[in-house]
Amino acid sequence: MSKETTEDPVIAETPDEQELFEHHRIVCDPGQSLMRLDKFLGDHLANTSRTRVQAAAKSGNVLVNGKPEKPSYKVKPADVISVVLPYPVREIEILPEDIPLKVLYEDKDILLIDKQPGLVVHPGHGNWTGTLVNALMFHFGKLPSAKNQPTPRPGLVHRLDKDTSGVMVIGKTEEALSHLSRQFFDRTNDRRYYALVWGDFAEDEGTIEGNLGRSLKDRTIMQVFADGEQGKTAVTHWKVIERFTYVTLVECKLETGRTHQIRAHMRWIGHPLFNDADYSGNQVLKGTVFTKYKQFVMNCFKALPRQALHARLLEIDHPTTGKRMTFESPLPADMQNVLEKWRTYTNARPLEDDEEPFDKEAANKLK
Repeated sequence: MSKETTEDPVIAETPDEQELFEHHRIVCDPGQSLMRLDKFLGDHLANTSRTRVQAAAKSGNVLVNGKPEKPSYKVKPADVISVVLPYPVREIEILPEDIPLKVLYEDKDILLIDKQPGLVVHPGHGNWTGTLVNALMFHFGKLPSAKNQPTPRPGLVHRLDKDTSGVMVIGKTEEALSHLSRQFFDRTNDRRYYALVWGDFAEDEGTIEGNLGRSLKDRTIMQVFADGEQGKTAVTHWKVIERFTYVTLVECKLETGRTHQIRAHMRWIGHPLFNDADYSGNQVLKGTVFTKYKQFVMNCFKALPRQALHARLLEIDHPTTGKRMTFESPLPADMQNVLEKWRTYTNARPLEDDEEPFDKEAANKLK
């Protein structure tokens, strides 16, 4: 048997936006004996029970020779098996915590929330409590359906950075998790973000294509490998929503969901996110720094003490009904406040004769 994993099955310790699923491709040996598909995969995939495989098969996430198959299918020599699975829940004690959640929608299969900035998604190094998962454990335990049965363990399909706000979907059953994981893997969902970035754009829209991988200098951030020889394929589509001379509000549509994708891509093209400390967006990127202007920017940083990134829209197919559903989140108060400050500032104050609106050369040095 030969085995190939195309998605790294190790969950990063730092919160990220990467989809939380794993993809396996297995080619059976010529001497493979007949065996039920669920038993075969349960035996050959780490941390994968037959129940988990059966849920994935029910959702159409187990393909044999390119065709969805049932758990009872008998594996034969030379079969090519492709599997998409949500990540298994780590065997750590997760304590329920009464952390407020803004619920956008909920039924027996899925939960949609509007995540607040500052909330870590999953327990990990340095963040074992006070996370979204702790909040979900408390939320699920309070549901009427949990009174006479064990509390379900929250299933994450994707992440948002700690300081990124906006729409997230959570699967409440193994079947829902598998179905949602497939949507993220096949890119049949739609994810759109609003980002306030430094500088102005010559065009109204564009596409950024550049492989992303861990920075060779700082493993906590991502960098673009333009030659394509390292990292994973990443594609971000952007369009201008509103211009403020010094900064621009853009909508970003993700074609892939790599770690820190929007943040790294925007820095790479010379437009880092406003007040993104990890990607140099917390610098005053401007040619001639007048005292009043610099103070204005610093006041904006205080009003928005995080990267200016918000997951505005998520569109998915419901795992059970198949209905296309769209969920939106309005811009949070801190981003709204700073946008209003920029509107007032740029409308009230013309550029000085010797003032450059944006230091493009300085921004390019951030690549």
